[in-house]
Amino acid sequence: MTIHKDILSAIGHTPLVKLNKLVGPNDATVLVKCEFMNPGASIKDRMALHIIEKAEKAGLLKPGGTIVENTSGNTGMGVALCAAVKGYRCIFTMPDKMSLEKINRLKAFGAQVVVTPTNVPAEDPRSYYETAKRIARETPNSFYLNQYHNPDNIEAHYLSTGPEIWEQTGGDFDYFVAGLGTGGTMSGAGKFLKEKKPAIKNVGVDPEGSVYLGYFKTGKLGQPHVYKVEGIGEDMLCKAMDFSVLDDVRQVNDKQSFVAARRLAREEGIFGGGSSGAALHVALEVAKEAGRGKTVLTVLPDAGSSYVTKFYSDEWMRDNGFLDEKGVTVADIIRNRRGEVLSARRGDRIDKVVEVMRKHGISQMPVTEADGAAYGMIHEYDLLNALIAGSHKLGDAIDAIVSPLQGVVTPEDSLQKLREVFAQDHVAVVREGTKVVAIVTKIDLIEHLAARV
Repeated sequence: MTIHKDILSAIGHTPLVKLNKLVGPNDATVLVKCEFMNPGASIKDRMALHIIEKAEKAGLLKPGGTIVENTSGNTGMGVALCAAVKGYRCIFTMPDKMSLEKINRLKAFGAQVVVTPTNVPAEDPRSYYETAKRIARETPNSFYLNQYHNPDNIEAHYLSTGPEIWEQTGGDFDYFVAGLGTGGTMSGAGKFLKEKKPAIKNVGVDPEGSVYLGYFKTGKLGQPHVYKVEGIGEDMLCKAMDFSVLDDVRQVNDKQSFVAARRLAREEGIFGGGSSGAALHVALEVAKEAGRGKTVLTVLPDAGSSYVTKFYSDEWMRDNGFLDEKGVTVADIIRNRRGEVLSARRGDRIDKVVEVMRKHGISQMPVTEADGAAYGMIHEYDLLNALIAGSHKLGDAIDAIVSPLQGVVTPEDSLQKLREVFAQDHVAVVREGTKVVAIVTKIDLIEHLAARV
């Protein structure tokens, strides 16, 4: 007979499941680690327990104390579980885009929840980060968990998630795919797996609107913007994110995340959240590229139960433009223009790029790796500023002045998505997988609509 001494000892040892219906016959095998089967329904249980117990041993968290944290909901749930068992009070700050289910779950454990605006910079006093710091300062006998910048977040997954995956697989897989939020899962588990088998490729998943992809590719922070998928991505760099363990970062949008999660439930019987859908979308993308004989392993961070009234609702999906399959899409606009994209290569000289722009009358171009994967954009005004400032010469490589990709869309996106991109004064960069297949401007859209009329 196996009996846990309390609910906290049931954290971890989640199952690894092979996908069947979502994977094509010529694709790599895809394994999913069902972290939503932790007691708190997410992978964050591991990190919460580890940080709290280290804080207790260090004397930072004392009996009767209050734990304060900024959370998307899942870390809060893990902390609330620990607090209930250990006798602590909890105060959580959450952005207002998070589901009502998440807020009410935390309140069910007796936690106090402070809801803050989503669409403010991380350093704004109203953000959920800064609000949590202020509450921690003002609350006697409090402990601020600080998951985004706490190295113990990484350590939790290095000591727990990574070894568990290795034990379950014996290292018999080729790609490890995980969402990038605080960065703890990839930084900890990814590091452990790389140490065990350097040939494993660590692929991070970043939602469109987050800063990680642009920073990984160009070393620069792009302009973040609001997205709907929860618990993944960031608008700032986190100290719990170790970019050195990454081999690649792939971007995923809201629709791709939600559609993948819905398919996972309906075709594989696995009830995952939006961040699980995001990880799955990229894992399936990698599986197609890798082909039969390879194995892709991904983490499903949380459960679908927190999103029943959101993306699991057909009405919500339609209201947000994710189920509108009858309208015009980006694919309709670029139907006869695929393969026409002018691009620069990493390492190209400034004078070569300037000549291409001059010859074709364009003001910006995507910049690609040697294999054609897009990693940034080169803008006319950045070239001009660099030359005027004297920081670069015509014979220098463009790499240092490449900016992160902005305004990324997929062929399946609607005209509403294009309007959002144009409202931010970007051109629309149409990407399939890792490749840019077209650039769409405002005049392209106007011409398309005029032709329809």
